Amino acid sequence: MAKVNDIVRFLNATGGGRISRIEGNIAYVEDSDGFEQPVLLRECVVVDASKPKATAYDRPIIPAPSKEEKPLRPEPAPAPVVETEEGDVLNVVLAYEPRELKHLNTTSYDAYLVNDSNYYLYVAYMTRGDNATGMWRTRFHGIVEPNMQVQLEEFGHADLTEMSRVAVQYVAFKEGKDFKLKNPALVEHRLDTTKFYKIHCFHDCEYFDSPVLALDVVRNDRPARQMVIDSSELERAMQLKRNADRPNRRPVEKHNKVKGEIIECDLHINELVDTTAGMSNSDMLQLQLDKFNEVMRENLRRPGAKVVFIHGKGEGVLRKALLDELRRKYPRCEAQDASFREYGFGATLVKLHQ
Repeated sequence: MAKVNDIVRFLNATGGGRISRIEGNIAYVEDSDGFEQPVLLRECVVVDASKPKATAYDRPIIPAPSKEEKPLRPEPAPAPVVETEEGDVLNVVLAYEPRELKHLNTTSYDAYLVNDSNYYLYVAYMTRGDNATGMWRTRFHGIVEPNMQVQLEEFGHADLTEMSRVAVQYVAFKEGKDFKLKNPALVEHRLDTTKFYKIHCFHDCEYFDSPVLALDVVRNDRPARQMVIDSSELERAMQLKRNADRPNRRPVEKHNKVKGEIIECDLHINELVDTTAGMSNSDMLQLQLDKFNEVMRENLRRPGAKVVFIHGKGEGVLRKALLDELRRKYPRCEAQDASFREYGFGATLVKLHQ
């Protein structure tokens, strides 16, 4: 049976051509001039049957021209760690460097971590502000190679509100060799952000070419500080305690308490007088110095005795006056800060000598 696209000739007549279409039992045969002639389908004798059109599946697959493969370049081997003789002792410094030291009101700053040791450090650098949530923010974490310093971040003045506390957490290790184990540590510092506006707070440092604000994280294997005590909170707690004890306080002359071998003398003005009405600042300071001299005279004949004068933190006026009085009248006596654990920042220990 003939079909579309077959080449046919007519059975009972001369001529022929290609079947262009079929409608029922009528075939339309297109001759060489392009004219169609209707013919009964049974009158068509197939001379050359049509071949189905090739599909994508019948086409030969021609492989793409192969590209000449280039040999891969070997990755450069990491530089070997050059160890120093003193590098097996950890020394780590956190430093802040202003980009324009002479324009501290507008400049930005770079934070650096210096790893002066033969150890790799996995470091997390975090900050937080003085807010009620007490939540920390990670500003950098990663590996710091031996005897290298890395830039942790660049920051501006707007970030300082979130940097009143800074902390560095680290783990020290070596690769491909045996080493002495170092304890991991978390070191926290309270950062006085007003120092970023004061040029005299930036000092020369052996690791930098320009002045920086540097904080020790580890010095000679010892973490610099693992506990931060908020001095303002401590002073507030001491003030609350003094206020609570005020109704039961004893006369002034009995406030010198002997605690083992240490004598305590509280020089806060509200411990010396019931009211400061009518007194100027100089009057109150003189009264405190008179009390200081009284206690010193009472105990000078007790060589080796120790007296703690509690003066509070404040602006340091009373403490400076006490030290000046001590150098002028009692040059053989020694002075130093009293125990921070017991007295915070606001007390001076005096060791008496004849």
